Amino acid sequence: MGCSGCRFRFNFGKALSKVSVFFTMVLIFTYFFYCLIGFCNSAPRAAHRQQTLDGDYDILDDRRRILGDLRPSPRLFPDAPSYRNRTASADAEQVDAPVELSQNMLDSEKESTQSNGIPVSNTFGAKRFPQAIIIGVKKGGTRALLEFLRIHPDVRAFGAEPHFFDRFYDKGLEWYRNLMPRTLDGQITMEKTPSYFVTKEAPSRICTMNCQTKLIVVVRDPVTRAVSDYTQTLSKNPGLPSFQSLALKNSSTGLIDTTWSAVRIGLYAKHLENWLQYFPLSHFLFVSGERLVSDPAGEMGRVQDFLGLKRVVSDKHFYFNQTKGFPCLKKPEGSSRPRCLGKSKGRPHPQISSEVLQRLRDFYRPFNHRFYQMSGQDFGWD
Repeated sequence: MGCSGCRFRFNFGKALSKVSVFFTMVLIFTYFFYCLIGFCNSAPRAAHRQQTLDGDYDILDDRRRILGDLRPSPRLFPDAPSYRNRTASADAEQVDAPVELSQNMLDSEKESTQSNGIPVSNTFGAKRFPQAIIIGVKKGGTRALLEFLRIHPDVRAFGAEPHFFDRFYDKGLEWYRNLMPRTLDGQITMEKTPSYFVTKEAPSRICTMNCQTKLIVVVRDPVTRAVSDYTQTLSKNPGLPSFQSLALKNSSTGLIDTTWSAVRIGLYAKHLENWLQYFPLSHFLFVSGERLVSDPAGEMGRVQDFLGLKRVVSDKHFYFNQTKGFPCLKKPEGSSRPRCLGKSKGRPHPQISSEVLQRLRDFYRPFNHRFYQMSGQDFGWD
């Protein structure tokens, strides 16, 4: 009898142990089940707001990081068009961009990380059409503006230039939307493609997507901008003709060649007239490329106000890099170096005769004054 009692107590203990293991496994299974359907990390917003900038910024590094993180399937776009050098002039303003585009813009953002290193799960947020687009202008400071904006926790931006509304419109709006990063409620989706401003079809196409889209145009003294444009093209094509031979139809008459894209882009009033057929002036913010260099915090304050964002980006984020000649972002915590734009920015300009530059200034003056009237801002280029 005593031995039977012992066996009963022993069997009861084993049964209790098995029951405990069973309930433990049920709890573990339930936990993993809820994790898989997204309940464990339902609100990453707080962590998201504590984002910081990591590392020394270089555009090529940024693009390599995007490719490494997002790495799309090449089968998505088997018919992506290939581009060639059109001319030896600055009309080849986008010579290298399409090659990068075939890699960078086709990263449909598989969402393993945010552009500044903040992890975001594939299941959080939604892909939305941009509520704001930086539409121009080339060599005006658009890359700097986008990178400054990406400091803000409520801005998510596509890193490359998608060129949807000028080159890839036939891919369709759904294709374009899938390029965008996921955003949470209260965040703004953005992209920048400077060539939109000078593309005749871009305003109507953007309005077809959303006529409430906010449009940002970074403008710069058109003479300085033309020289910078030429300098960029010259770095890619050392055999380029001289600036003077491209800018003037005839050196003896001094007539400006407006068919050269480096000159044509600077006719801001002409391009704006096209946009105002589809968008009211209140939908535009004109950012001074010069003030973005001399007072980045001030210009960023205007941009944040325009976008309806809290003023997070301020003077504490910037320092002036004397070597490059423009502002850089101060190094974040945990980083050994500050974050600046890549080596392609801040190139020294070639020597151009003062007579040619003066001819250009005289040519642009009436267009500049017209642009001041249309935009309601005097940029002081004359």
